Amino acid sequence: MRRFMAVIGTAGLLAAGVIVSPAMAGAHSGRAYTCTGGEFPLNMKRIPPGNYASLTVAGACDVEPGGVYSIAGNINVLPGAVFDAQSAPSTITVGRNVTAAPSSFLGLGCQPDVPGKSGHPCLDPYADGHSTITVNGNVTAIGANTVLLNGTTVKGNVTVIGGGADIPWSIKNNTIGRNLTVGHVTANWFGVLFNSIAGNATLWDITVTEDHPDASLSAYVVRNTIGRNLSCWGIGPNLSFGFYPGQVNVVGHKATGQCAYPVST
Repeated sequence: MRRFMAVIGTAGLLAAGVIVSPAMAGAHSGRAYTCTGGEFPLNMKRIPPGNYASLTVAGACDVEPGGVYSIAGNINVLPGAVFDAQSAPSTITVGRNVTAAPSSFLGLGCQPDVPGKSGHPCLDPYADGHSTITVNGNVTAIGANTVLLNGTTVKGNVTVIGGGADIPWSIKNNTIGRNLTVGHVTANWFGVLFNSIAGNATLWDITVTEDHPDASLSAYVVRNTIGRNLSCWGIGPNLSFGFYPGQVNVVGHKATGQCAYPVST
């Protein structure tokens, strides 16, 4: 399930020479910032820490290890672009929404393993680091190449529709204030694990393509706490609810479809 940074010669993941707009230069005093250029994964364009009105990612861009970012408005990851905030720890606060366009890479959050829960460790030399990422609105990805959400607080909805690649996808250890919806995704590995979801979790038409030694072509829906309903259908070839007996999902109302068992209510 770990790590994919070397994997991608995958379609649409980019890019050409580095260009910095005038709004990006200097002290980053709350103006809009557009990151272009960079090459994924070995020559990424670093986004300087600072306060921004909005952030547009049009190239292959990552964050400063330990950097602190405040985005008053939205983060928009454009088609084919890369926003990597999952390889190094950072603090990011987004006032509104995060969107990821077709063929883009969206990675938010890294954290070490904790007792009883697998993490999504930052890359060396930051493997013991921990991101603090808060999105005050929604996270929406439509047709993305890769979506990795790990240890992030999203106060609105998380919606992921379409896309996928020969890379593991994980939605893990997040706090989601409203609903989680994932559908029509094909990925190397897929897991929804250890999340706290206040509303509904709806998972449909998800296909896992690689037979990992411990995964047997399974998608994982493991130890989530869901305030309302959990609905699953069209997930396969197999669906697993955990690595050990008793690792069930806690559902406040109803669990239906493939996720009807095992749950705790």
